[in-house]
Amino acid sequence: MSFKDEIKKRRTFGIISHPDAGKTTLTEKLLLFGGAIQEAGAVKSNKIKKGATSDFMEIERQRGISVATSVLAFIYKDKKINILDTPGHKDFAEDTFRTLTAVDSVIVVIDVAKGVEEQTEKLVEVCRMRNIPMIVFINKMDREGKDAFDLLDEVEQKLKLKVTPLSLPIGMGYDFKGIYNIWEQNINLFSGDSRKDIEDTISFSDVSNPELDTI
Repeated sequence: MSFKDEIKKRRTFGIISHPDAGKTTLTEKLLLFGGAIQEAGAVKSNKIKKGATSDFMEIERQRGISVATSVLAFIYKDKKINILDTPGHKDFAEDTFRTLTAVDSVIVVIDVAKGVEEQTEKLVEVCRMRNIPMIVFINKMDREGKDAFDLLDEVEQKLKLKVTPLSLPIGMGYDFKGIYNIWEQNINLFSGDSRKDIEDTISFSDVSNPELDTI
């Protein structure tokens, strides 16, 4: 296989955010659903539950934060996916800035309760200067937070991004049931089991589908 063909097979995503927005936990879920690991770890209250794969340094396990970029990879639909879990804390921002020179695109993680935070704004500005495509991921929907449309406005105003939603949440916190998957035109209902992906999927062509009334 030629060098160019090898490059075409690869996609590199950087994950950026303000500290504690959930970058490392999201990375674990991507690895889980990509088939790279069997059980996802989580970072909770600055302690690692079942050691997060990307936080491999002792200081990271002790403090519950990422202090250096971790590179993790898996195969998805014949593509080699590289996930770069970057530090969020401003003390380690230089490592994140260097990492952003090597990515195809970034996933901007935002805490649903805290919204757009200071370090996120700085990192997005760096991505804008380098013309890096961005995907915004609203995290921690299983907790109470800001209204989805209010968050869309906040992202557009603070980050100066024109956003197009690919999904919208159904409920929030204890009432979080799943998402409207606008891109695939279906509804994904979650099982509540962290080891499972989706409990049920309902397809729809428009919002007048009577099946939607049963949710």
